[in-house]
Amino acid sequence: MKRVGFLYGKETIRDLREEFERADAAGSETWQQEILDRYEARIGDLSAFMKELKQRFSQWYNKREGRRGTLWEDRYKSLLVEGEAKALMTVAAYIDLNPIRAGLVDCVEDYRWCGYASAVAGNRWAREGLQRIWGQSPTIAATEAELDWETVGSQYRLWLYEEGVVTEQPSEEKPNVRRGFSEEQLETERKTGGRLTIQAAIRKRVRYFSDGAILGSREFVDTVFARERKRLGIKRKTGAREMKDADWPGLHVLRNLQKNRIG
Repeated sequence: MKRVGFLYGKETIRDLREEFERADAAGSETWQQEILDRYEARIGDLSAFMKELKQRFSQWYNKREGRRGTLWEDRYKSLLVEGEAKALMTVAAYIDLNPIRAGLVDCVEDYRWCGYASAVAGNRWAREGLQRIWGQSPTIAATEAELDWETVGSQYRLWLYEEGVVTEQPSEEKPNVRRGFSEEQLETERKTGGRLTIQAAIRKRVRYFSDGAILGSREFVDTVFARERKRLGIKRKTGAREMKDADWPGLHVLRNLQKNRIG
């Protein structure tokens, strides 16, 4: 009953409880099973779940904002995608480029709710998903060991910019033109090999700047590490560690952060 309460309102829960009580009073196991079957039939039914979720959220939002009517523009839609690299990569790029086309952000990694931005922020599931898709592509000659995030992240980013290039940008005369990347932006990404630039990275929350302990050139980090090694209680021989997830020219840190390096 508690689980049903996550999606349905108090009135629905009350009516459901009363129906169970009537079925129990009547001693009808068949009636009780019919009630259960109505809800168990929805298990695994994504369409039914999305319909109920959107309805409940709309009711809550309308009540909070004092409004009426529908909240969502379209009905829930689903697409069966072949588990093959080309299809998966194309759909992944389409989804990640949606906020660019809608004009919500200028850089794809700035929309925190898309898969690529989540991967840039260090989400393990998002990274593994892109690595798995990218590794299935027959056009990529790489061993499993080479399909780490450092490699796949830059390649996928370059793929996004190549797929998101448009020949015409919105203007006063044509404000409804779909947004995208310019050829100049694509060329910039090609020059960096698809790696997130330091200019783009520092606009975000970078844990290296708060949790890296020591930041600077390799020589600087190693020098401070050697001087303070006993006090730091670190057994390793060298201190400097490379900063990941972006192009950090010449910069190193003491702590080798494992996750959520850029948010």
